[in-house]
Amino acid sequence: MSYKILDLKFEQNGVRLTINPVVIYDENEMVLVDCGHPDALPKLETLLKKEGLDMANLTKVIITHHDHDHMGALASIVRKYPNVKVMASHIDSPHIEGKSKSLRLVQAEAIYDALPEEQKEGAKQFQNYLESIEPTKVDIRLKDGDRFDCCGGYEIISTPGHMPGHISVYLMDSKTLIAGDALVVQKGELEIANPQYSLDIKGTKTTAKKLAYMAIDRVICYHGGLYEGDVKKALTKMSR
Repeated sequence: MSYKILDLKFEQNGVRLTINPVVIYDENEMVLVDCGHPDALPKLETLLKKEGLDMANLTKVIITHHDHDHMGALASIVRKYPNVKVMASHIDSPHIEGKSKSLRLVQAEAIYDALPEEQKEGAKQFQNYLESIEPTKVDIRLKDGDRFDCCGGYEIISTPGHMPGHISVYLMDSKTLIAGDALVVQKGELEIANPQYSLDIKGTKTTAKKLAYMAIDRVICYHGGLYEGDVKKALTKMSR
């Protein structure tokens, strides 16, 4: 099994940012974990090509949770590559399929009236943007502990807090955790990701405690990329 961390660059409010989808692959399968914003497909194709990989060989996309920057390009991927199977937690699947409202949109609507007037126009634009994310059918619904033999073997880990249905992917042969937004690397340190966007901050601490008991040598965060420090120590500190 091999994996590649993709540096997917985009601009937000005039600021250049990078997110890190991950592709895991072997001779039979190629699995993309998260896929970026709605316009990300051409960028993903280019990044994979630079790594010597062909998007046409993609077999599955795992969505860690239904935030717009994680599933935004999903519909366009499936439209262009219809043989790709979509995988997501059984909790998040209704949101990805558009059968339940985005929890990020619910959060944005709930805080709207309390915002200063000068922030309301931007907040409304963000709500409209969330509503524009195209839903996509989920082919395989995942739960905590599901294991797959391909790509060296990987396990689905339920990591709620940021969102109730958030999952991470544990690569068993390299003891690597693809953490999505469960964790973030900030200034070289492993931290809980974006507390202001976590729907259950207590849940993030419970997740950190759970992960601290696992044999994890390195963590790949969607925001911040690779962390190879003392993972157990960082997670234990977060869980307090």
